[in-house]
Amino acid sequence: MTDSWAAFGADLHIEPVGSGLRSGLTTALRDAVRSGRLTPGTRLPSSRTLAADLGMARNTVADAYAGLVAEGWLTARQGSGTRVAERVPAARGSSAAAPAPPVRRRPAHTLMAGSPDVSAFPRAEWLKAARRALTAAPNEAFGYGDPQGRVELRTVLAEYLARARGVYAAPGRVVVCAGFVHGLSLLGQALRRRGVREVAVESYGLHIHRDLLTGAGLRTPGLPVDALGARTELLAGMRGVGAVLMTPAHQFPTGVPLHADRRAAAVDWARSRAGLVLEDDYDGEFRYDRQSVGALQGLDPERVVYLGTASKSLAPGLRLAWMVLPQDLVDEVLAVKGGAEWMPPTPDQLTLAEFIASGAYDRHVRSMRLRYRRRRDALVAALAERAPDVRVSGIAAGLHAVLELPADTERSVVQAAAWQGLALEGLSRFRHPEAEPGREGLVIGYGSPAESAWAGALDALCRVLP
Repeated sequence: MTDSWAAFGADLHIEPVGSGLRSGLTTALRDAVRSGRLTPGTRLPSSRTLAADLGMARNTVADAYAGLVAEGWLTARQGSGTRVAERVPAARGSSAAAPAPPVRRRPAHTLMAGSPDVSAFPRAEWLKAARRALTAAPNEAFGYGDPQGRVELRTVLAEYLARARGVYAAPGRVVVCAGFVHGLSLLGQALRRRGVREVAVESYGLHIHRDLLTGAGLRTPGLPVDALGARTELLAGMRGVGAVLMTPAHQFPTGVPLHADRRAAAVDWARSRAGLVLEDDYDGEFRYDRQSVGALQGLDPERVVYLGTASKSLAPGLRLAWMVLPQDLVDEVLAVKGGAEWMPPTPDQLTLAEFIASGAYDRHVRSMRLRYRRRRDALVAALAERAPDVRVSGIAAGLHAVLELPADTERSVVQAAAWQGLALEGLSRFRHPEAEPGREGLVIGYGSPAESAWAGALDALCRVLP
C-alpha cells in the first residue's frame, strides 16, 4: 500500500473514547459537536479519509457517521458530504438557553469621512496583476523577506511618487508598512529614540494619530489651523517641538491646502531646528479643479518624511502603505521595525507593484477621481437646492466636505442623523483637546457610499440639515 491516502481529504483531530472502535469514535464525535469544537456546518472528512487517518476499517467510520446522522448530530447529502447539523439537541441537564446578545443595527447610510467606495475596487485588474506578479516572482519572495519591503514594490513606488506627486524618492529610502497607522507608530518610536519629546499636530485631525504618538512617549501640542492651513509660522515659538505632523495637500478635516508661504515656513523651521515634517499625503491624488499640489517633501527630502497609502486610492483592507524617509532616518526606523515586525503579505506587495507598473493604478485613480467629482458636484447642487443656508467648504480635493452649521446645532443634527439611520460625524469630534472651541459643522465623507447608495445617502443628509 502506498501513502497516497494522505491526500484523501480534510484533516480532523479526534481521539476515540473507550475500547470499542465504533462506539469510541461515535462518543468522541458527539462530544466534539456538543462542546462546540465542531460547529454547525463544519464539513467532516470522508469515511475513507478518516478511516485511513485513524487506522480503522472504513465501515467502522461509515457506521459511526450513520448513527450520528440518525440521532440528528450530523447531516449527509449527496455531493455535500457529511456535516455537523445546523441544529443540535441541547445537552442533558442544560438550563434555558442564554439570551442572545443584542444586535447592533447597522446604519442604512454612512457618510463617515476617511473611506473610499470599496465597491469600486478593481477586482478583475487586481486579479490579473496578481497572476502576472506571482508567475514572475522568484522563490525567495515567499520567505520571511526584507523588513524594508519587497524591492519590486519600492522601486515602482519611487518612480510613481516622483512622477505623480513630485516626491524625491529612491528605492533605498522607501519603507513599506502595513497601513499608515503602522508607519506613524514606527516613526513615533524612532523619534523618541532620537530624543524628541514633542511632535506638534494640527489642531484638527484624527485622535488615533495623536494617541499613537502619545503612546510612544511624545507630547502632541496643537498647531492652529485657519483658512490657509496650519499656521506653520508659529512653530518657531514652540520650543520643545522636534517634529510636526501635517496634511498639507488637503488638511483633514477642514479641507484647505497649505498656503505656499506656510509650506516654505514649515521647511525653514525644520532646517533651522534640525527638525522633521511628517507629511501625511491625505487625499493627495484626488484634486478636482486643477492639477494636484505637489508633495511638500520635494522641497527638502532630508527634512520631510513622506507618508502615503493605498487605503484611499484602492481599499483600506489591503493594509499597504509606505514611507519615503530622509537618508539618515532609514536605519533608525528599520531598527525599530525589526526583522520580525509584521508586514503586508509578500503576494500583495508584488501585486501592487505590478498593478502600478502596468498602468492600471493610474487608470483606476483617474476613474475614481471622476466618480468622486460627480458626487461632490451632486452634493453641492443638492445643498444649494434643499439647504441653501448651509455653507460647504473644503471641496477642491479629497473625499469629504465640511458643512458649516449654525451655533449650537451640531450635536442635535448628528443625533437626528443617527435616529434616521445615517452615520456621520461633527467637526468638533476632530478638534484637538487643547484647541479653543471653534466653528460647528459636519464632516461629510462622500467617498464611502457605494454608487447605488449615493442618492439615498444624499437625500437622508438633506432631510436632517437645519
